[in-house]
Amino acid sequence: MSVLKKTAAVIAAAAVLPLAVAVPASAAPGPGKDPAKEERQPKPPAVMSTVGGSLLGRAGTQVNLAPGVPVLPKQVTGRSWIVADAESGDVLASHNAHWRLPPASTLKMLFADTVLPRLPKTQVHTVTPQDLTGLGEGSSLVGVKEKQSYSVHDLWLGVFLRSGNDAVHVLSAMNGGVPKTVRDMNARADELQALDTHVVSPDGYDAEGQVSSAYDLTLIARSGMQNQDFREYCSTARAQFPGEKKPGKKRETFEIANTNRLLTGDFGIAPYQGMAGVKNGNTTHAGATFTGVAERNGRVLLVTVMNPSPKESHAVYMEAQRLLDWGFAASGKVKPVGELVAPKSAGTGSGDGSGTAEGTGPGGGGDHAAGHHDAVAPGGSTGVGTALGVTGGVLAVLAGGIFLVNKRWPLPHLARKLPRK
Repeated sequence: MSVLKKTAAVIAAAAVLPLAVAVPASAAPGPGKDPAKEERQPKPPAVMSTVGGSLLGRAGTQVNLAPGVPVLPKQVTGRSWIVADAESGDVLASHNAHWRLPPASTLKMLFADTVLPRLPKTQVHTVTPQDLTGLGEGSSLVGVKEKQSYSVHDLWLGVFLRSGNDAVHVLSAMNGGVPKTVRDMNARADELQALDTHVVSPDGYDAEGQVSSAYDLTLIARSGMQNQDFREYCSTARAQFPGEKKPGKKRETFEIANTNRLLTGDFGIAPYQGMAGVKNGNTTHAGATFTGVAERNGRVLLVTVMNPSPKESHAVYMEAQRLLDWGFAASGKVKPVGELVAPKSAGTGSGDGSGTAEGTGPGGGGDHAAGHHDAVAPGGSTGVGTALGVTGGVLAVLAGGIFLVNKRWPLPHLARKLPRK
């Protein structure tokens, strides 16, 4: 090719290049996005439950933006999420709130809300081989061993901090077995009007037909947080768990840390200001799930995020804290899009005896028959050792059938959340 032709070709290429760069971003897929894969992503059903309000049954994001209300954060990819006022029950914003999805270990909140009031925390149980049958492959474990004895208190620490499916199965055995516990949990979900929820396995392990929703998980968390023991366990950052007892030697313990990264922090993420629980989860089918409760400037908010895009490190926590930040900024300004409904029994003022309100039900809920437990709990619950409860009211079912949470919830002080150096 002659020098003249080469020069002409270079000039032509230089003229085309700016045109290629100037093509609008919307004309091509974004970085790392596969249009075919995007098309294959599951979509929420056209018709969903309207429990809590008609807007909550609609697909997509529901929020009443008005002058003075901050816009929602853009970096939220969860298939389903919700932000609600824990005390009034107002749903501030939601996205596919009633989409029935696999819940992973967030389902352990329902397990605890159902079973925790039934077993005195000082009760001791020696584990049998049958207690640990049926654990799913790859289950998260706290380290429960056969022929070793554990208190109910120890086992609940294993459930909440390490999401131990082994601890769940032992507690289920103490409750009459896994099948009975599943029935009890489904009945409890129905009582709470968590009607998107169907339990197959009490530990949240992936199982066909096992589903919940962001709305239901938030409802369940709100119920669980009425129980003093539930609050203590889900807000404990670190604790000592019993090891294997060897003949002639003192039984040793080992430290377990809460896997809720907004409580304890982790590389690349700091503890969230005011975080007081509740539960995280992660399985193959569910992806990452998280329900959290936080208090700031006298307001208490609940947030649930289900199955966000895994492209961002700690995505479920990052998105949860963005939604909490928005909720605290919008609270008192934004008009609710729905509400967290009361349990069925609250409408009659009769109470169901399941221990939702503190001091009620078998075992007594918060200050139950086993006795009120101090801030420094048995078994070396170090995250609770420095706790100072914020005084205030609790959920009440009044004689007139009114269901409410009086300000303020007795949420744990932030000092108990900070990880020990």
